[in-house]
Amino acid sequence: MSVDEVMARVEELAGVEERPASENGPYNGKRSVPLVELTGGEPLLQEEIYPLAEKLVRAGYTVMIETSGERLVGRLPREVIKIVDVKCPDSGEADTFDMENLDAVDEKDEIKFVISSRKDYEFAREFTREHRLNEKVKQVLFSPVFDDPEGKWKGLEPRQLVEWMLEDGLPVRLGLQLHKFVWHPATKGV
Repeated sequence: MSVDEVMARVEELAGVEERPASENGPYNGKRSVPLVELTGGEPLLQEEIYPLAEKLVRAGYTVMIETSGERLVGRLPREVIKIVDVKCPDSGEADTFDMENLDAVDEKDEIKFVISSRKDYEFAREFTREHRLNEKVKQVLFSPVFDDPEGKWKGLEPRQLVEWMLEDGLPVRLGLQLHKFVWHPATKGV
């Protein structure tokens, strides 16, 4: 889809009626869906994400993006709420994080760690402390890995992660993938 086609679809889903041709500036009416979250595999791999984010912001939407942290988020409009992953060692991708992202996030953004073991937890804890993430972003999220539905890897019990967080007195929030509690964890498209 082109950027304009995506915008038209978002406005259709958000309940936005077409504006008269004489109107300029952002949409000022009410819509049933004021928030758009850009996600996917890695949304920053698509060059069109930047003009799309700009158009969504100009149209008055609250825009969020979830990204793996391997690409710089600094090219996005300042108003976009960035949720940036820092890959932990057990992911096999711990060296992919672009450290410049720490200078590109601010008080409205979030940093997220997906944790599958004590080793991952300790990495996330030390990274959070070393880079003073709580002073840079709105929220630091620690999210436990879910069991792989095909049995390829074991997940981390949320309670175990919470116990470690409480034991260390970390000022971080537990993040759970709620769709995996509502639907079977292997369900796609929810």
